[in-house]
Amino acid sequence: MKTSLKVGILTSSDRSSRGERSDLSGPVLVEMAREKGWDIVETLIVPDDVGILRDTLILWADSGDIDLILTTGGTGFSPRDITPEATRLVVDKLAPGLAEAMRAESLKITPHAMLSRAIAGIRGRTLIINLPGSPKAARENLQIIAPVLGHAIQLLREDAAAEAGHIPD
Repeated sequence: MKTSLKVGILTSSDRSSRGERSDLSGPVLVEMAREKGWDIVETLIVPDDVGILRDTLILWADSGDIDLILTTGGTGFSPRDITPEATRLVVDKLAPGLAEAMRAESLKITPHAMLSRAIAGIRGRTLIINLPGSPKAARENLQIIAPVLGHAIQLLREDAAAEAGHIPD
């Protein structure tokens, strides 16, 4: 069974939020999500500000309208890169396997993958995943985890279909 996901895409970038640079990674994620048949509910570009990121993540997750929030940007070593910290403030539970899978597979492409501080976690019934700010890296990382996201959302929804195909204990 294919699960239709309701998605929010949140770009964290000082320069893009001020209109000094085009957001390239957000549109890449929108395109990928649409190709997968997912519904784009929200898109927004915000500055690298913990309070704004935190408040937006809370608003979107608690609205009940979004299953999956993909953030892009702010996951590196720059002093202004604070997306993982903002995400950690709002999630109830971490989902480390997603971030571990992204880093492990990305390391096969570039050694810079080990510099990613991206995290993933759950707030209520919404999955929040940090992706890199580079369009190429954002695309690659979403491709790595996309195969499990429908099932993850089914589990968060407590959808009985999520157990179909599981082998009983």
